[in-house]
Amino acid sequence: MKESHATPSKATPSKATPSKDPIDFIIVRNDLPIRWQRKVGLAPDNGLGVTRRALFFAMFTWLPIVIWAALESRLLDRAAGEPLLAHYGVHVRCLVAIPLLILAESMALRVVRTIVSQFIENGLIIDSQRDRFFKIIQDTTQLRDKAFPWAIVFALTLLWLVGVPENVHEHELSWATLETGMGFGGWWFLYVVRPIFTILLLGWLWRIGLIFRLFYLISKLDLALVPAHPDAMGGLGFLQKLPKAFILVTLAMSAVLASRWVHDSLYHQIALDTLKLPLLSFAVLWGLTVVAPLFVFTAKMISTRKKAMRQYSALLSEHGRLVHHKWILGQNIGERGILDSPELGPSADIETIYAAVKKMSLIPIGKSCIMPIIVPIALPMIIVAATQIPLLKILTTLFKAIV
Repeated sequence: MKESHATPSKATPSKATPSKDPIDFIIVRNDLPIRWQRKVGLAPDNGLGVTRRALFFAMFTWLPIVIWAALESRLLDRAAGEPLLAHYGVHVRCLVAIPLLILAESMALRVVRTIVSQFIENGLIIDSQRDRFFKIIQDTTQLRDKAFPWAIVFALTLLWLVGVPENVHEHELSWATLETGMGFGGWWFLYVVRPIFTILLLGWLWRIGLIFRLFYLISKLDLALVPAHPDAMGGLGFLQKLPKAFILVTLAMSAVLASRWVHDSLYHQIALDTLKLPLLSFAVLWGLTVVAPLFVFTAKMISTRKKAMRQYSALLSEHGRLVHHKWILGQNIGERGILDSPELGPSADIETIYAAVKKMSLIPIGKSCIMPIIVPIALPMIIVAATQIPLLKILTTLFKAIV
């Protein structure tokens, strides 16, 4: 994968690095956090340096807490209450979730770039619409690199820090409570770890919103959809790849929830049944968030299918009528190209085409679209279930459900 080697100008930081390919849209490249991290050497001038950054932020958030807890005998010692080691949520947020939210940038870059390029490669953008399509890509790239969306992200994070009382995290920070009040480890978690995690998460919500806007504008073009396309989505089946762009984000969020629930299950004997509603709510809400950009094509697909049903119905009627007059009534119908057309073939073939049009979906969402959402949500939850149910029984149940 090749990326531009041009370093963004300090005088005009909001401008995106130009791409030689007008359809080379990259969801993460030159936005505000990346520019800041390049200035301090965390991110390279070329590329994203996700591995380097993930490792840095994992150690930056986790090590101060562990060192303080060890010095204060709060890491393993149960005499002062629940030790830090027992609060899996702290470790998972620092060592798993935050790195995953950074590593996800690389996967999202590849998947979204491929999806956008396929609008051209699959012939969905007709010649008269190409300039508008390229303008949409250009405008979205410029919006990606503006500072104001991230200013909103930082403001929301600040409001969250100020607005949420410290006692909300009282149990989660019980390992950091001293006789004199909250210890350094607790403050570090509240005002360093939590803001970093929140900014990364809100950043991904902003990127999903950016993709929503991009797809909405593309859906307004005169797309050359194919009603009888084998993907049963008019040729938009490739859009089902979108949830793969956020598979690591989904895994990060699920891991944070699971780590908290594992602690509650092991140390507070919380019943698994009480977690069903929160888990289902998370799965539904996050799933809808991830696939939301795909819903913008529904209107286009409905109108395409409706128009095609009329057209193919008329074609099938005319074809069947001519066959009936020629072979049943024995009439001379002359030269009719519709009967000799190789792409239509015999009546059985044209009926197959009509059936394909009739089966055209009204939204580009299928099983291959849902699995990248369900699987990363389910994987951490297996650990939660395993705290009270034998692992073999869990795996057997899942196998039966899938097969």
